[in-house]
Amino acid sequence: MIHISLPDGSKKEIARGASLLDVAAAIGPRLARAAVCALVDGELRDLRERLDKDASVTFYTRGSLQALEVLRHTTTHVMAQAVKRLFPTAILGIGPAIENGFYYDFATEQPLTPEDLSSIEKEMRRIVTEDHPIERLDTALEETREILAAKDERLKLELLDDLEEETAVLYTQGEFVDLCRGPHLKRTGEIKENAFKLLSIAGAYWRGDESRPMLQRIYGTAWESKKDLDGHLENLAQIEARDHRKLIKELDLVSFHEEGGAGLAYWHPKGGRMRVIIEDYWRKLHYEGGYEIVFTPHIGRALLWEASGHLDFYREGMYAPMNVDGQDYYIKPMNCPFHIMIYKSRTRSYRDLPLRWAELGTVYRYERSGTLHGLLRVRGFTQDDAHIFCTPEQIEDEISRVLDFSLNLLSGFGFTEFSVELSVRDPKTPEKYAGEDPMWEQAEVSLVRAIEARGLPYKRMEGEAVFYGPKIDIKIKDALGRAWQLTTIQFDFNLPQRFDMTYIGEDGKEHRPYMVHRALLGAIERFYALLVEHYAGAFPVWLAPVQAVVIPISDRFLEYAQGVVDELRKAGIRVEANFSTGRMNAKIRDAQLQKIPYMLVVGGREQETETVSVRLRTEEDLGARPLAEVIAMILEKTEARSLI
Repeated sequence: MIHISLPDGSKKEIARGASLLDVAAAIGPRLARAAVCALVDGELRDLRERLDKDASVTFYTRGSLQALEVLRHTTTHVMAQAVKRLFPTAILGIGPAIENGFYYDFATEQPLTPEDLSSIEKEMRRIVTEDHPIERLDTALEETREILAAKDERLKLELLDDLEEETAVLYTQGEFVDLCRGPHLKRTGEIKENAFKLLSIAGAYWRGDESRPMLQRIYGTAWESKKDLDGHLENLAQIEARDHRKLIKELDLVSFHEEGGAGLAYWHPKGGRMRVIIEDYWRKLHYEGGYEIVFTPHIGRALLWEASGHLDFYREGMYAPMNVDGQDYYIKPMNCPFHIMIYKSRTRSYRDLPLRWAELGTVYRYERSGTLHGLLRVRGFTQDDAHIFCTPEQIEDEISRVLDFSLNLLSGFGFTEFSVELSVRDPKTPEKYAGEDPMWEQAEVSLVRAIEARGLPYKRMEGEAVFYGPKIDIKIKDALGRAWQLTTIQFDFNLPQRFDMTYIGEDGKEHRPYMVHRALLGAIERFYALLVEHYAGAFPVWLAPVQAVVIPISDRFLEYAQGVVDELRKAGIRVEANFSTGRMNAKIRDAQLQKIPYMLVVGGREQETETVSVRLRTEEDLGARPLAEVIAMILEKTEARSLI
């Protein structure tokens, strides 16, 4: 017999070899009917799995996130079965559940097309209606190999070769067989035929390796009900409408050019203007916050990257070296070693500390072409990097200060909902981390106190700290409720030691400074993409690259219109004039599509009264207003950094 510990603290005695479904039945018939999966000692398991030792078990029923994951995993198998029926020569890759959906990879003789998705969906509904029992088979490796070989599933055979266990797990439903760990629903009929949808087809390298074959990846989504599905599809439509890759092109902000190099952004005049606004605001807050701004080179000798450890641990993410005077130089993937060089340029005293140095430093990292994604994932980007060098006695105040600074900066751009992840070392393996135990303990305490003092919700991530120090990651929520990780506040006990950084203490002896890496926006490119999607391109007046456009009713009023433009520019307002031929309504519509906050229309009446007729991008008509009043209104919103 074995003992099962349940969430309420009770225990059940069960025969060794009993299935999780047997355990659920022993607790009660209702649970046996409702249970979808179980968490066994921290791992999500199929109800058909058998237990051979004492375990802690939690059951999940419909409506839980865990059950939804199982539903999606089962739906991806139904999709694979449908593909095999329609395209018998298709070879199975892998098919996991993912956030909000699922995908499956296939090797096919002919590329699948979007038109194929409707046929696959129709066949999936047929499989759901057929209500096949889903069986789990624990089979010996050789027997599994024979089954897969008979079906010519060569990719599955490759996965089988990587298994270290003596047995493999197969799942069957009707004629379909798949190598999979599970868990799955009990029957295909438990999937609601009107609560799933196939979304798209993409290419994916087998096992993420660019040297391996390109497979066809079908993405889909599945939910508990049609209502949930419809809500998700509406959200996807909003996400598509806000996709920064589309908007930066439509609004003439940024472009990419394969002939110039993948993953490298070209900032157009409007995008560049907006970037200057962002960076100027960033600089202003940094100077006010006690930071100094530094500038460092774009390349450095190999010796520098050897000292920092990047050539040992990060070489695959760095570009190939260039030979300069017989020495290898690397384009920088990080700014940190350069800031350390500035620190070491002279002897530092405890009286000099803390030092807070910030840089908008452009770095270059090699990202696989398949991972590039507009401005969110690029190969050249500008980090809003900063490093704080301080004494151990100063660290708690510095962490509190930088946390307040982060929240203030992000809220200025309209982000007000935050969550925090605190990554700390695994207490079971302290030997894997750089730095002494007291340093880690003090760092962790300072991070926790700073978070809790501000009442921020946070999740403790044990074992998630990098080897050189604990860190805080701040996530923001955008207009669609999506969470984005931006700010990182990272201790580093490694680089000060590798570079032998010291300061002279009050006792006249050398001491090791504490070093904190800190990026608030993360990268200008990625942050810009988030701004575009958060505001759907309709930026607040203070951020808008063009704040107003002047539209004359006809060519007779060009001179007056030009005078309006001159007055606006003189006041510091970012203005354009639309003096093109065409109807006034078409010009207004064009300005609305460009999401320009103010449209100032001028004609005979406006010229006589020295006014402008003000229309907003929201289609609201404010009527004729004195030009001075309009200038004051725009400047007031700009100076206040109003979000509306």
